[in-house]
Amino acid sequence: MSVQDASLPDIGPEHLHTLYQITRTMISSLDFDVVLNNVINSIMELTRAERGVIMDVDQSTGNLHVLVARGVTGEKLAREDAYSTTIVNQVVETRQPLLTNNAMFDSRIQPGQSIIMRGLRAILCAPMLVHDRLVGVVYVDTAMRSGTFTEADRDLLMAVAGQAGVAIENARLYLVAVEKGRMERELQMAREIQEGLLPHRMPDTPGFDIAVGWQAAREVAGDFYDVFPLKDGSFGIVIADVSDKGAPAALFMAVARTFIRSHANSGLSPLETLALTNERILEDAENGMFVTVYHSVFRPDGTSVNVNAGHNPPLLYRNSTKEVFFLPQGGRALGWFPDNPLREVDIQLEPGDLIVYYTDGLTDAENRQRDYFGESRLAQAVVEAGGKTAQAVLDHIVSSVNIFCDGNAPFDDLTLVVVHFTG
Repeated sequence: MSVQDASLPDIGPEHLHTLYQITRTMISSLDFDVVLNNVINSIMELTRAERGVIMDVDQSTGNLHVLVARGVTGEKLAREDAYSTTIVNQVVETRQPLLTNNAMFDSRIQPGQSIIMRGLRAILCAPMLVHDRLVGVVYVDTAMRSGTFTEADRDLLMAVAGQAGVAIENARLYLVAVEKGRMERELQMAREIQEGLLPHRMPDTPGFDIAVGWQAAREVAGDFYDVFPLKDGSFGIVIADVSDKGAPAALFMAVARTFIRSHANSGLSPLETLALTNERILEDAENGMFVTVYHSVFRPDGTSVNVNAGHNPPLLYRNSTKEVFFLPQGGRALGWFPDNPLREVDIQLEPGDLIVYYTDGLTDAENRQRDYFGESRLAQAVVEAGGKTAQAVLDHIVSSVNIFCDGNAPFDDLTLVVVHFTG
């Protein structure tokens, strides 16, 4: 995307070649800094001024911002006093160029401090207009007794200002496009790194069938799951949801996952693992983020120890009765308060039983009428698929959510873990 050429004021044929040469110089690059240098160099050469300033206009606030301020020898000028605010404000208000060769005594203006202090003699200022939209101002002045600007200088500067506005706008758009591309590449790399942290191959878990699903609402997610083998043939399950979204949540997720897995692999119980993780997070917690976690450890005989740290309670499906139960709630999110009131819940699974772990991106999924999918629909979906493989159950839940949402885009991350005890 680029800005097209601005309309030109009526200038004489003797200046057309000069304008062509200046315009070609200004648009010879899309590098923003190079364009600014080209523009100010061209303007200083054109007007033979002692000082030159280019300012842009913040389109949301209307405030002026100095992009470049330079003296005749190329030295940078202090931006706060590099121009006459009286002149510039009048040009911004009228959107017309202003020329004076008697700045100290011109009846059209009231000389401000900068004019008096510097003894300015001649000032020339023109608006940068692109499609009748004010994008900035070009300003030059001189204190030399022999320094004057002509009406031809004014007309030519007005034409140059229009072309300068186009060049600067195009360079700015290019800079935005380059920055956007860089951010997209970095986010894609972050997503790949984050996905690499999630286990895609389930560990060997005799007597258990496990399926997982993870869907980020943005490029990176705050949800995560983990499945890892432990000593004595048991294995751990973790599902978690960070309070924020995007890149900050992804970084927080990586830290929390590392703590949990490290503590679990050191032989700590689920209760000890989450309690210690809570302490470690609180040691450096300065951003107010926290993470809800559900952590289970399963043994080969179907027994499990479960701890809830403020997370959505998993759903237990009993194959013998075709009934579902939500496991007890308990504890607070990690990184929220010290002395977290966590507790362990023991469960004995029978062959065919299921435990479905999920994040609130599933139950809070909305349809076009802004209704939530909710826990009751989740329970119904699990009952409908009960007795099938873990993957079949997971696929049926996801399909039920998609049908319910009817194409409505998800606003939150969605993570699912289904554990099926085969015995």
